Amino acid sequence: MLKIIFNIVFLFVCLAGFAQGVDVINLRTEYKVNPMGVEAAAPGLSWQLSSNQRSVLQTAYRILVADDSAVLKKNQGNIWDSKKIQSGTSVQVSYAGKKLAPAKTYYWKVMLWDNKNNVSRWSDVARWQTGLMTTNDWKGAKWIAYDKIADSNISILPVDGKKDKYLGNNVLPLLRKNFTVKKPVKQATMFITGLGHFEMSVNGKKVGDHFLDAGWTKYDKQALYVPFDLTNQLKQGSNAIGIMLGNGFYFIPPLKGRYRKTKNAFGHPKMIARLAIEYADGTKEDIVSDASWKTTASPITFSSIYGGEDYDANLEQKGWDTPSFTDKGWRNVLIVDGPSVLNAQMAEPLKVMETFAPKNVTQLASDRYVFDLGQNASGIPSIKVQGKKGDTVRVYPAELLRADGSVAQGPTGSQYYLQYVLKGDGVETWQPRFTYYGFRYLQVNGAVPKGAADEKGLPVLQEIKGLHIRNAAQGAGEFTSSKELFNKTHELIDWAIKSNMVSVFTDCPHREKLGWLEQVHLMGYSVQHNYDIAQLGRKTVEDMLYSQTAEGLIPEIAPEFVKFEWGGDMFRDSPEWGSSGIIFPWYLYQWYGDKQVLLKSYPMMKRYIDYLGTKAQGHILKQGLGDWYDLGPKAPGVSQLTPMGVTGTAIYYYDLNILSKIARLIGKTEDASTFDQLALQVKQAFNDSFFNKETKQYATGSQAANAMAVYMQLVEPQYKGAVIENIVKDIRSRNNSLTAGDIGYRYLLRVLQEAGRSDVIYDMNSRTDVPGYGYQLAKGATALTESWAALPTNSNNHFMLGHLMEWFYRGLAGINQADGSVAYKDIVINPEVVGDVTSVNGSYHSVHGKIVSEWKKDGNSFTHYVVIPANTTATVYLPATAKDMISEGGVAVKNSKDVRLVGYENGKAILKLGSGEYSLKVERL
Repeated sequence: MLKIIFNIVFLFVCLAGFAQGVDVINLRTEYKVNPMGVEAAAPGLSWQLSSNQRSVLQTAYRILVADDSAVLKKNQGNIWDSKKIQSGTSVQVSYAGKKLAPAKTYYWKVMLWDNKNNVSRWSDVARWQTGLMTTNDWKGAKWIAYDKIADSNISILPVDGKKDKYLGNNVLPLLRKNFTVKKPVKQATMFITGLGHFEMSVNGKKVGDHFLDAGWTKYDKQALYVPFDLTNQLKQGSNAIGIMLGNGFYFIPPLKGRYRKTKNAFGHPKMIARLAIEYADGTKEDIVSDASWKTTASPITFSSIYGGEDYDANLEQKGWDTPSFTDKGWRNVLIVDGPSVLNAQMAEPLKVMETFAPKNVTQLASDRYVFDLGQNASGIPSIKVQGKKGDTVRVYPAELLRADGSVAQGPTGSQYYLQYVLKGDGVETWQPRFTYYGFRYLQVNGAVPKGAADEKGLPVLQEIKGLHIRNAAQGAGEFTSSKELFNKTHELIDWAIKSNMVSVFTDCPHREKLGWLEQVHLMGYSVQHNYDIAQLGRKTVEDMLYSQTAEGLIPEIAPEFVKFEWGGDMFRDSPEWGSSGIIFPWYLYQWYGDKQVLLKSYPMMKRYIDYLGTKAQGHILKQGLGDWYDLGPKAPGVSQLTPMGVTGTAIYYYDLNILSKIARLIGKTEDASTFDQLALQVKQAFNDSFFNKETKQYATGSQAANAMAVYMQLVEPQYKGAVIENIVKDIRSRNNSLTAGDIGYRYLLRVLQEAGRSDVIYDMNSRTDVPGYGYQLAKGATALTESWAALPTNSNNHFMLGHLMEWFYRGLAGINQADGSVAYKDIVINPEVVGDVTSVNGSYHSVHGKIVSEWKKDGNSFTHYVVIPANTTATVYLPATAKDMISEGGVAVKNSKDVRLVGYENGKAILKLGSGEYSLKVERL
């Protein structure tokens, strides 16, 4: 009887908790929703809380994991039952159950308890599928290819500028395999990669919507495979798999007349695959890549990541990827070697994310037309054309136009074009598969637009459009303000981010497409506020790991596809670039709570800091590029206003302080002490070498030199105020113009904001008459340009100078986290109310949930709407003094039970809040 009474009481308590409304939502494994290919032995599990109450904090949780969803429905975890764990952690909780098997699906759910005595329901069921962790897990699959590159032509790390050994092209192959599905399928998963890239079809239909699979890597050491769920694509009876391969960065064909930045030749295209089939009766079967596959040349006659792509529709073999196709004329595949390490592609794939139709069309000649799409973006064109068999159409993309109206490819890599040879069979649709470019304009040679006069019988272009491709990372933030120039600047920078966020963070989507590393940490906050880059960030760190040299150098680009020797090592060994190997993993930990990335990259960090020690002269690092693309008297390039040694040594000191924190976090206390001691020596050397106590200036007194000294805490406390004042004086003396470049400008903005001088940031970036964002917009730019002055001789789609984006979120919207906070567990909202900005709407989707900061200034009142996610706390700063009336939801804060006024500082009231929605108001009395 007592047991029955207890169960009834417990039921009512639970129902009361449910009624109060605390739920578990947004379950993620390794930061992803229901991912495939998870290789971690102990995957990180995360969730968010949803509650209709304020100040809700998780106090405990229970996780169940099962290998059968039916078991989980019974509230049982046959793989792991964590039991009730007293903990407030809801981000990256490490799985601690039975050993995970490869290529297997696991199901999980979670319930929690909170500080309001609520008990949640069980969450909805989430899942993950494991990947292939060992060579044996590939079940004997082999690398297969159409042909093999001669050993003498393999070029793993070519030197920039060296002449080609040979000129020629390679065969872009098709590969196919027929197989029989003998009985009903429960689950079928394809694990596949093709190098450089692949496109797969099953029974005549393309699988998925990815573009340029798989992501590019340091191919001599690692390749990525992609898992696909084919359960619904297979049919009982005959089936066929078709694979088309492209070159990508794996092989850059050296063909005259086509642009080529690097000369990589890891090998000719190849693929490896395992199709794991689990039948309804519990039996299993594997279809793997082996000598039984057939291959032939595809209709793609040329493909280069740098030079474009050619397609001859007359070479198509109808139905080649269907079971009924006869492949007697095809050759047997070759068994070849491939990269020794295969990892799942966990970063989001590239996809077509937007489509642009022409805004305007201009005729250059009877057979040449230029289409203006209105937006400069990374992408490919798509055409619909009708004509005679053998007619040839060429498309030349470009960012800018020449004086005569034709496209200008000079600054972005010439010649790059896309060529299509018609088969003469009605309206033909085509778009390239294995290349992309950055463009706003499309010049079409050899065809006329629909409705145009045509005396030569040319093909008729029924339709042309631009397809914007980028990494499909989810959006994470939104920002708008009352100042239209800032909104346009946000859009300008965002287009450069989107255009350069692919498998790596590239510098530009045309001329180089290389992963220059300084922008990774300098633009990291700007990107992270806009997009969820938890997994792409991990991939970026891996690229650095695999590109690090035996000496410990982290080169300026990763993956390192070319060894730059122009100007000595200046384009390979800059501390401001290589230090991404230390700074960026630390940022990932701060943003997403990713401790695993620190553990994995710590050996790389130590080796790099040791390497820098061997290059330092009296603890000063003078190599590299310095404050790249600063505004000086000469054309932009290597630092002009800041002497070599300033930025490199400042970053060196910053590295040491970060590395000390990481070492302590992971239990390496002796290492931390070593880093601390070296940091003191570097600081002393820096100040002895560059600081002028009389003028309170560093080196030449440039914006970059003074700002970096302040931000990295190299300035002694008694001089900090004077150095900051010198920064402001320099800016004001230039009529609020900037001079800092790629390295210095981010730190200039951070120092000014932290010093309470966002008014100076506002004045610097509200102009259109001097080089800067407004100037670029006035010049007609639609994406951030490489140079502050939007020079037509440079790229017009670079994201290295987009640091103002960070200020939009952290300054104007005021969304930050407290010192020592991880994954936005302790939020700080401190908006900067400056200039003529009267309202800002900002939000950021943190791993704990959505943070909102929306404010409006109207006469003598200031209203601020904030949303704080459950399981977090916040400190909010409002522009107010003790004389002002502060209320929340119409109730004076002093009478509020949910808002605590803790004091005033620098003209702002400081409030402490728990989770929930708040409508705050300040009224001048």
